[in-house]
Amino acid sequence: MAKGPVLFDLEDAPAPEQGPEAAQPVPELDAPAPQGQAMQTIATLAARRPSRLVKWFWGLLLSLMGFAISLAAWDFVNGLIVRMPLFGYAISVLMLAFIVVLLVIALRELAAFSRLKRMDVLHRAGEAARMSGDLSEAKRVVDQITRLYKGREDTRWGREALAEKSVDILDGDGLLDLAERDVLAPLDTAATREIEAAARQVATVTAIVPLALADVATALTSNLRMIRRIAEIYGGRSGALGNWRLTRAVMTHLVATGAVAIGDDFLSSVAGGGVLGKISRRFGEGVVNGALTARVGVAAMEVCRPLPFTALKRPSVTGLVSRALTGLFGKEG
Repeated sequence: MAKGPVLFDLEDAPAPEQGPEAAQPVPELDAPAPQGQAMQTIATLAARRPSRLVKWFWGLLLSLMGFAISLAAWDFVNGLIVRMPLFGYAISVLMLAFIVVLLVIALRELAAFSRLKRMDVLHRAGEAARMSGDLSEAKRVVDQITRLYKGREDTRWGREALAEKSVDILDGDGLLDLAERDVLAPLDTAATREIEAAARQVATVTAIVPLALADVATALTSNLRMIRRIAEIYGGRSGALGNWRLTRAVMTHLVATGAVAIGDDFLSSVAGGGVLGKISRRFGEGVVNGALTARVGVAAMEVCRPLPFTALKRPSVTGLVSRALTGLFGKEG
């Protein structure tokens, strides 16, 4: 045998198997970032002012319907009394009881509007006393706050502390700061708990329930209940009409200031660059809706609070959302 180099032909040899590292990367879908559409829809609808023509339409329609129903009921009762007096008088008593219930509901709504108006007046008086720095004006505001929360156990310690310390205060700003720290601090804590609960509920339903309009319905009911509870915490209990009026005031403020838009660094990072937004768009949408719900809650605190945030720091939306969604979607929320 001849000794020397041996030449092997590798052209027909099978190619080596390729591993997962050689696979082409999966392209990212060009999907829009979550925008909190449910909350933005609720805010836009609630803040929209109906035209005067629409108000006249519904007012006249309800008046005509009320007149027609009343006339039909009157004719029905009179005819029944003629035919069957016993049943006729029984129906008359039931209708009278129904009218009494309607009057009680109307009186409660008027009382609710009165409480909301009183809170508005007190809030403006507190702002005016803060700007002027007058001690006598500040004392009047603090006395009104003390009377407002008289009899409430959750403010008893704060009212007693305020009465003990206020004798040493010689300036209006210091007296208002003392009232804010001692009396309003526990109420602020209770209000933030309501905000966190509402934000958690809205975020959970948006992320988990795939039904159409379910997120909008949940956002609407949760925000209405949250605003009503915040008003009750600060002493401005509202009825059905009063709660809608208060909700419109809060939403109008948010829309006017652009606070329902995805524009700041916090919501932009959650909506676009967050881990949840990349894993599931519904999870990202849930986090954004929860954050917008927290913003509505903070605005409701500012509207319902008898004093503006000065001595105490206004709750942070970032902190509220972080506490509300901890353990729900992970740390990202």
